[in-house]
Amino acid sequence: MTINVSFRILCLSLLFFIMNYAHADRNLPPAVTAPIPVTELIDYSTYSENVKNLISIATSLSEKKLTYLYGSSDPKNNGMDCSGTIYYLLKTAHVEDVPRSAEEMFSWAKEKGKLYPVTEQEFNSVQFSHLKPGDLLFWTGTYAATPSESGVTHVMIYLGKNKNKQPLMFGSSDGRTYQGKKMWGVSVFDFQLPNDNSKAKFVGYSCIPKLTCFP
Repeated sequence: MTINVSFRILCLSLLFFIMNYAHADRNLPPAVTAPIPVTELIDYSTYSENVKNLISIATSLSEKKLTYLYGSSDPKNNGMDCSGTIYYLLKTAHVEDVPRSAEEMFSWAKEKGKLYPVTEQEFNSVQFSHLKPGDLLFWTGTYAATPSESGVTHVMIYLGKNKNKQPLMFGSSDGRTYQGKKMWGVSVFDFQLPNDNSKAKFVGYSCIPKLTCFP
């Protein structure tokens, strides 16, 4: 009798889990994404093997139709957030000590990488002269967050420029654009700097410690 009751409780628990998982999955905003156009990246043949491998992993993710899902760093959840995407990407590329949050990644890059601070929101500024494919990109003010020392709230990876000389990036977002179309999820995006009226600010970039930082 005890075994039957325990078995019934176990079955009900499993049913409850399955129903809630399916419900959560149905409630995910639909992905609006585009794959990384690797063949369109100018100078791609000159990229280092580490950067090419990174972009290969990112390309695979960009083809999975993953939505934006806050708190997720696993594509098995059918979505990931910005830092979760970069965390998963770098872990897959065997960067074992990468931290999880955008703010922690900023501090990690500042301590172990080569962080270039940016105060001018213009690509023609000399402050962008060290930017190269594979670099981590950091923003503040992209959403309301608990005040912190750096204020960094968003991170992506720089892919380089396409044949039209437009800068591109990879990551996850709930509203940035690609080629004029609003994206939602893990995708390629136009790398655009915030305008003067935006609360968001681009604050810097860095090579990836132990992967693309060279002497």
